Amino acid sequence: MSALSQKGPFNPLPSTVITSTLPPAPASPVTDAYRQAVLRRNNVHVVGAGQSTLLLCNGFGCSQHIWHYLLPALMTSHRVVLFDQVGTGESDLTAYDPVRYATMAGYVEDVVEICQVLDLREVVVIGHSAGAMVALLAASQAPQYFAKVILLAGSPCYVNEPGYYGGFERADVLEVLAGMDTDFGQWADMFARLLLGSDHANSLGEELTASFCQAEPVIARQFARLAFLGDSRAELPRLRLPTLLLQCSEDIAVPAEVGDYLLTHLPDAQLIILKATGHCPHLSAPLETLAAMQAFLA
Repeated sequence: MSALSQKGPFNPLPSTVITSTLPPAPASPVTDAYRQAVLRRNNVHVVGAGQSTLLLCNGFGCSQHIWHYLLPALMTSHRVVLFDQVGTGESDLTAYDPVRYATMAGYVEDVVEICQVLDLREVVVIGHSAGAMVALLAASQAPQYFAKVILLAGSPCYVNEPGYYGGFERADVLEVLAGMDTDFGQWADMFARLLLGSDHANSLGEELTASFCQAEPVIARQFARLAFLGDSRAELPRLRLPTLLLQCSEDIAVPAEVGDYLLTHLPDAQLIILKATGHCPHLSAPLETLAAMQAFLA
């Protein structure tokens, strides 16, 4: 853990998409043009060294930069694949297709294509928040690429349904989403501080707000609707891979009942409740988050 950086952003080489020693993707059936298009679309970077590969799947409104507190430690013993979902970070905005990304399936397909063009195998995919469900769906639909799954503050459904407590009434979610249309910058600041909770430094709120504000607003609104109104509960039994659930002790977005639901409905899952509060422990409690993952990654 000594390699962990508690401050300072991760800044991958801007001129190099692949910065590690992954074996070259097979010449067939993936063409070089297709491979480069996928890597450019999602601003893919590969860093670190090690036999095992981690793929980090960002949550709503966040670029790959969001992992910068964890990355120095992870890349000492793993090869780490980072990417930006279309509409965030340095992704290719011209690649946004409203039909492809009308459902979460488009974002899931992006993850699968990244694995395909890099010829990845036995990947441990780590997804945060909405990115946790993208990771789960990718692993359940294309298990040939994956070995394990880590869901960090993930929820299959944020909306309360009969027999299920997701934490929010549908009307409340719609009200939150409507705020994005009024003043996106003000909404981003409010939402970031709400997710982090009152226990954390203002600097973390400012960092998360800046991440939200760097996202393309139109795409961010659409992704938010998919994430916060979506329901992936039916997909849970289909994920047969070992899964680690990391949940914060006080998370306004993911109540304890959601962690229990995931633990019950995933075939091979274990749940760790962190002492950290809020929705973003990879920002607010990176040391505890790393420690909780350590045995599972071994």
